[in-house]
Amino acid sequence: MRVVVIGGGAIGSAVALFLKRLGGAAVEVVVVEPDPGLARSSSALSAGSIRQQFSNPVNVHLSQFGHEVIGNADAWLGVDGAAVDLGFVPGAYLFCATAAGMPVLQANHAAQRAAGADVALLAPADAATRFPWLNTADLALTSLGLSGEGWFDGYAFARALAAKARSLGARWQRGRVVALDRAGDHLRAAQLDDGTRLEADAFVNAAGPWAGAVGQLAGLTVPVHARRRTVFVMRCPTPLPTLPLVCDPSGVWFRSEGPIDMAPQAPAAPAPQGGANRLRAAGHRFIGGWSPAEGDDDPDDLPLDQPDLAQFDDKVWPAMAHRVPAFEALRPQRAWAGYYEVHPLDHNALIGPHPDCPNLLLCNGFSGHGLQHAPGAGRGMAEWLLHGAWQTLDLSAFSPQRVLSGQAFVEQAII
Repeated sequence: MRVVVIGGGAIGSAVALFLKRLGGAAVEVVVVEPDPGLARSSSALSAGSIRQQFSNPVNVHLSQFGHEVIGNADAWLGVDGAAVDLGFVPGAYLFCATAAGMPVLQANHAAQRAAGADVALLAPADAATRFPWLNTADLALTSLGLSGEGWFDGYAFARALAAKARSLGARWQRGRVVALDRAGDHLRAAQLDDGTRLEADAFVNAAGPWAGAVGQLAGLTVPVHARRRTVFVMRCPTPLPTLPLVCDPSGVWFRSEGPIDMAPQAPAAPAPQGGANRLRAAGHRFIGGWSPAEGDDDPDDLPLDQPDLAQFDDKVWPAMAHRVPAFEALRPQRAWAGYYEVHPLDHNALIGPHPDCPNLLLCNGFSGHGLQHAPGAGRGMAEWLLHGAWQTLDLSAFSPQRVLSGQAFVEQAII
């Protein structure tokens, strides 16, 4: 079997890795990637976090496998015995809900526990005891991940997936797909910008935020949109304990850089004279951003070299200062922007054959959780290509067929 994977970020690299891991010499894999350095990839520009707090059990299971691979990177991704440093920091997500969001948080919690996630619901008083820096006055409930969550270097992860795939025999072809040769409901070849023609039995669209454009080359609709997200790097002169990744009801998220202490936290002691800037353990550096809600203006393809700096004053700072009063003194240092590959129907991925072209497989539209789900999605895609069925984990709910029927498979826990 010959497979062409279009896109060499975390998703495409994971597909290639598992095709070779499961198929060996029986499958020839070529990954087409125009930017081998991945400078503009979502993998490199994400906040690099993993969580088990989703509303659908299958997403929880994908995260559990992602955590297994990331947490045991040497075993899964090591090449010739070399250590793999992904900068993984065990941490936690803290979802906060007002009374309006309380039923969703409770339903999500039931789904997470049924899927084996180690999570706990905390009443406002309990959250305030555990996290004294947190303003809980307007909260009705919080959800805390107790294990299996954290953050890591997304760029290093994508490169490690690619290196492992190459070591197993996958081949990388630098170039951009500019045409797809389609005959009826069958793709025959991909043509690159240098004139190279790659014939194959199957093609995988792993182009991330550019998935829609790849579909158009074959006259096919792939409803994935490139939505810019701005991440701010901030410092706070007020010493704080290290924070989990807090998901505020406003749509703003933030976390400390560095490890967190999962034990109940006492209020931070004042910084020694002249020593505030040296207290990394006190949680002085933070990252955060804002995720637009349904109905917010969220245009496609905004330039990545122009982060939306106005979001800090308009959205991020007010919400952070409300939730953590010490953040009144917060100051931005820098910002960057990356694309979410958004599937607006339900904010869940499209995984499987395109309804109008069965040998074009989609692995797109993860809407912000693709990096953590790359190992599970890549494994599932390999199983489908090699065996014609999902084997380890049933991913049928992500079938692109649901786009035609309009039957949404909604993910409620979107950040």
